[in-house]
Amino acid sequence: EQRSRITLDFDGSVLGTYRHAEGVASGYNSKKKGQRSYYPLNCTVAQTGQVLAVLHRSGNVHDSNGAEQFIRQCVQIVKNTCPQVVIETRMDGAFFSEAIIRALDELDVQYTISIPFERYLSIKCYIEERRRWRSMRGNDSFFEKQISLKSWSIPRHRFIFVRQHCNVQRKEPLQLDLFQPHDFNYQYKAVVTNKTTSAANTVEYHEGRGTQEGIFAELKSQMALGYVPSNSWNANKLYLLCNVFAHNLTRELQMQHKERDRTTTTKRPALWKFTQIGTLRKRIIQRAGRLLRPQGILTLSMAANDAVRDEIMQYIPSSYQPAAS
Repeated sequence: EQRSRITLDFDGSVLGTYRHAEGVASGYNSKKKGQRSYYPLNCTVAQTGQVLAVLHRSGNVHDSNGAEQFIRQCVQIVKNTCPQVVIETRMDGAFFSEAIIRALDELDVQYTISIPFERYLSIKCYIEERRRWRSMRGNDSFFEKQISLKSWSIPRHRFIFVRQHCNVQRKEPLQLDLFQPHDFNYQYKAVVTNKTTSAANTVEYHEGRGTQEGIFAELKSQMALGYVPSNSWNANKLYLLCNVFAHNLTRELQMQHKERDRTTTTKRPALWKFTQIGTLRKRIIQRAGRLLRPQGILTLSMAANDAVRDEIMQYIPSSYQPAAS
């Protein structure tokens, strides 16, 4: 595609099961607490909506388990393939650590990482002590600061703090503000980054990582990624990779036969408006037809339907001329 910039998003996805399969374990699962699961770490490419690599893991590991080495490998793959490209990445608070930030700095990767307030109370203090906030967009305001955490040996980094005015009724019990900043008028978030763009653009870029959830949702609902078919670790890993390959090839097929629908924007959405594989399955594969051999030539016979014919012919080389209906 000759892109000048490639955006890599890293996140884990829970694959729950009731099997006693090899390697499954009970981990964090907000919907089905205590369920055994795998917890693979995924690297996706924002511009194409494809999965670059998967690290298969048991379900009881933290998001950052094995993440540093996995991130290094993914970045190196991109660098070897596209030496001149600018690589950028987005991650949630589970990846906020000195080791990962140091690795990204060494790899010359542009990044934004969410900051978990409950793990770094000193960061929470900057919000509590702040009196002047700059307007950013709508009801949002922000301030930024160069901070070097006391427990870290790496130099200062750019921290952007954002607050959003909202009226939310909190029904859960309060814990005396010990772990996170509670405010009945604002919600807060913070991002660490080495990007040099404006705070508004940096925060908007970071928020674009939510599109990765759509990829996971499609993989689970329409590619059966959430199914664990075997009691064997290797068989389940192979099944996971086959689903990822099928997803990537479906996206590749559409990229080869469709023009780009978008240009690069701040949030880095996919450059194509992809049709989900479930829709393609209904439009093309799940069609009534019959295989015939007129004059010994294998032929697919279907009802005459211009819409179906045009849909199928999008993915067939133009040199091929179908028989008259």
